[in-house]
Amino acid sequence: MLIAFVLSLQFGTVPLSLAQVLEGLSSFNEDDVSMTSRILMDLRLPRAILALIAGAGLALVGALLQTTTRNDLADPFLFGLSSGASAGAVLVITKLGDALGVWSLPIAAFAGGIVSAAAVLMLFSLQKKQGDNNIVLCGLAISFLFGAVTSFLIYSGDQRAASSILFWTMGGLGLARWDNLIFAAVGLLCLVVLILVRYRELDTLLVSEQTSLSLGINVHRLQSEVFLCCAFCTASIVALTGVVGFVGLMVPHLVRPFSGMTHKRALPLIALWGAVILTLGDLVSRTILAPQELPVGIVTAALGGLFVLYLVWKKPAR
Repeated sequence: MLIAFVLSLQFGTVPLSLAQVLEGLSSFNEDDVSMTSRILMDLRLPRAILALIAGAGLALVGALLQTTTRNDLADPFLFGLSSGASAGAVLVITKLGDALGVWSLPIAAFAGGIVSAAAVLMLFSLQKKQGDNNIVLCGLAISFLFGAVTSFLIYSGDQRAASSILFWTMGGLGLARWDNLIFAAVGLLCLVVLILVRYRELDTLLVSEQTSLSLGINVHRLQSEVFLCCAFCTASIVALTGVVGFVGLMVPHLVRPFSGMTHKRALPLIALWGAVILTLGDLVSRTILAPQELPVGIVTAALGGLFVLYLVWKKPAR
């Protein structure tokens, strides 16, 4: 992670050597601030920190959703969390404008993510049989619904904003600033607190629901707590990064063969490698077509698609 972090500070539209990075970081507080220092402190450093936070948060969300739903393909997109945030952001871009200044886009995306999560939980609560598969189906339904809303807003809004919408819906870390990093950090902190309090109960879900009930654990309440915290974390991150896919799906599968299934060992490594993968993915997105920037969601989607193909190929025939 440290290597990925340093590389993200070095490379971009203007490549820097390691000596320039160290010099730029150390000289920022001086009266005569160099251009290198401004590039590092105003652009690359907050962006690199956001990549670490977002990668760790999305990877943890994917791992927790896979545990609570017992679905190996669960991730934030499967439950409509990202599509709701995307709809909120596109609504601001196409219809509302910057009514709240620079905070308009993050707040609208966050609100959209929370609304979609509430809709999934409400739809799930109305089901007569509240099984694991039902919450997945509820999430898919809400995801498609918000996807349709997003498409309608794009085609009915100002077409001059199409490029901005396209870049945001494919994900990017260009919104990172020192004053909004707290937005994503609070979401990740919420997830970390849940894990520290509930990791033992989460381990019982790896066996069966009956085992959890025999140990006195309210499974449905635990699932609701996990889902709400995952929704809050995802909305906080997507509000700044846009839709970055497949991190939550890939990383848990990559880590568990080395960490085992217990959450006390697996989740810290999942967070670490989620941060590494998104940081390296952002580095690729900034350099592969430099000086033009490629949406980081394209890079993660390509990796995720190849990874799903690998899972399908590896799965033995019955």
